Amino acid sequence: MRGSDVTQESLFTTRTTAQFVPADHPLIPVREIVNRALVDLDVLFQSMYDERGRYSVAPERLLRGLLLQALYGIRSERLLCEQLGYNMLYRWFVGMALDEAPWDHSSYTRNRDRLIEHAVVKALFGQVIEQARQAGLLSDEHFSVDGTLIRGWASLKSFVPKDGPPPPRGGPRSNPEVNFRGQRRRNDTHASTTDPDARLCTKADRAGAFPAFVGNALMDNRSGLAVDCEVARGSGTAECEAALQMLARTPGRGRKTVGADKNYDVDPFVSGCRSIGVTPHVAQNYYAYTTKLGKQARRRSRIDARTTRHAGYALSQVIRKRIETLFGDCKQHGGTMRQVKLRGLNKVHDAFTIALLAVNLRRLPKLLAGCRPT
Repeated sequence: MRGSDVTQESLFTTRTTAQFVPADHPLIPVREIVNRALVDLDVLFQSMYDERGRYSVAPERLLRGLLLQALYGIRSERLLCEQLGYNMLYRWFVGMALDEAPWDHSSYTRNRDRLIEHAVVKALFGQVIEQARQAGLLSDEHFSVDGTLIRGWASLKSFVPKDGPPPPRGGPRSNPEVNFRGQRRRNDTHASTTDPDARLCTKADRAGAFPAFVGNALMDNRSGLAVDCEVARGSGTAECEAALQMLARTPGRGRKTVGADKNYDVDPFVSGCRSIGVTPHVAQNYYAYTTKLGKQARRRSRIDARTTRHAGYALSQVIRKRIETLFGDCKQHGGTMRQVKLRGLNKVHDAFTIALLAVNLRRLPKLLAGCRPT
């Protein structure tokens, strides 16, 4: 029997957004973890707002929206708010009812400075990691560290001399042609007019430099979760300095180890680790080279047999490579982590933290399910 093509909707409905979500959807345990962390931050949220004035969009909803953007690779906050108008899964995740209108995308612009001032994103990241620590997923002894370049929202054309006249320009005004021929641009003499915090960086010797930030992550070797992160301005020592900062504030009183690649085989990092009670399981970087006088020389590694003879050193060198998957997930699925659409060190730091938190949330439900008694 043929059904009727009725396009008129019913006046009332008794369904909720939760009824549109399948019972086995992977976002359900993720939402439980996030909500538990947000409840613990209630005192912080209360201190962020005045007692008088208009009611704002709840910070819990703003943060859930940012996590959705990172989890599903939504390219902009404008598109996120648009999809909140018709995507029932997204509405359920952020906590919106069927008859609620989504907030405007400019709410993120107006509230971003408040979130940065009170370090809300960092606090949320810490609360999620605390749940993993209470479940016994973290070792507090063995870690790995690495850094990656995050392309900034600035072009090479925006790098002009700090002192002296700018390079000659031509072409259209909105997209001028800048002639840098014969000029050597360096971070100590040039700066971007678009984003002064972005620095010219490169990871390879023969690759071209581009405006970027250095995103650093500290990974727990037992679970493969990112337990800390730091974003720094690009420099030759940014990765080592950020790694020492993260290791210094890592909880635990016992001796720690940290695995790292050859870029960390430098005296400031190795000696800095040992001064704070961390054993550097750094890949040895030794090679032959020719001096300016034409003599053959050999670079000596800062890691000797006192460290490499232990079985734990070889194990750290194997596990440390897993940290690349954190950066890969951020850039492949994290929306804008391959090139951020924000300007300023603090804003990029929050975006990188949200992206790493999303990577952790993809892994945590299975890890927590494995440690719960059946």
